[in-house]
Amino acid sequence: MTAVAATRPPGRLKRVFERYPFLPAFCIFIVLLALNGVFSPASLSARGLTGLLSTYLALMLLAIGQTFVVYASDIDFSNGAILSLVNVVIIVFMEQMGGSGLSVTAALAVGIGVGLACGLVNGIVVAALRLQAVVATFATSIFFTGLALYVLPVAGTPAPRLFWRTYGGRFFEVPFVVFAALGIALIVYLLVRTRLVTRLLAVGDDAQAAYQSGLPVTLIRIGGYALSGVFAALAAFCVTGDTASGDPLVGAKMTLFGVAAVVLGGTALSGGFGTVVGSALGAFIIGLINALVYFVGTPSQWQNLVQGLVILIALMLGIMVSRRARA
Repeated sequence: MTAVAATRPPGRLKRVFERYPFLPAFCIFIVLLALNGVFSPASLSARGLTGLLSTYLALMLLAIGQTFVVYASDIDFSNGAILSLVNVVIIVFMEQMGGSGLSVTAALAVGIGVGLACGLVNGIVVAALRLQAVVATFATSIFFTGLALYVLPVAGTPAPRLFWRTYGGRFFEVPFVVFAALGIALIVYLLVRTRLVTRLLAVGDDAQAAYQSGLPVTLIRIGGYALSGVFAALAAFCVTGDTASGDPLVGAKMTLFGVAAVVLGGTALSGGFGTVVGSALGAFIIGLINALVYFVGTPSQWQNLVQGLVILIALMLGIMVSRRARA
């Protein structure tokens, strides 16, 4: 009886972690949030939390887009370059069109189209032409960066006043970025219940079995990359609204942070397991780590070292807890 009773809690715990793989990330998020509050109480105010959301919403979107690719056991090292390309394309488009409301709307539509096209290119190269995802998307990232530099060789072109004032403004005394985050949350909520996302998980779990069951594996993987491109475009809108300018290299450092956020959130890089909620939490964990390093007064020459070390520790803790819970 004792042996049976002793085996029950791990079984229940395993089921809980399989259903909510983001729980370790959530716990790390709460701890970091509390530590930020200790060292800077103002960071837990409505204004402080809104500022954190505004700064890291783009990274959250990149991580969510990356998650759909990772579901199918692929990887996308080009979504930061796609972000940069969309950023400069919409900036130049709005400048050429005069910065009116109509030009802003048209530029956003063009940006979505550019992100989708880049995602389809990645999907075709990886899934249809069967090139290794790591090498292929690294190559396309160089290509997309080159396009971004061709469109806007020098950073600094300002965004239209209408665009950045809307993104940084308030409606009914609520910051616009909060409405943007809620809208994105609704889109993701509906998206994760679609057949495409279910099939991405099936392909990542066992591509051979998915193919034998009649699933169009190649098209499904292309769809994952297309989603990644679209979310990179949405991230570019956030970066453009936050910085109010164009920069052909603005997304260069965000790609690996996006991958780290996915892993922090409990999604397996081997595919077939994870949640977009965890990836979003992972993005905010990185934001809280960066803020905490600043709040504790770390010297500037040590900040990158400390940030990397803390992120590595958070990754190790999250992975260890998940593995022990699922074992």
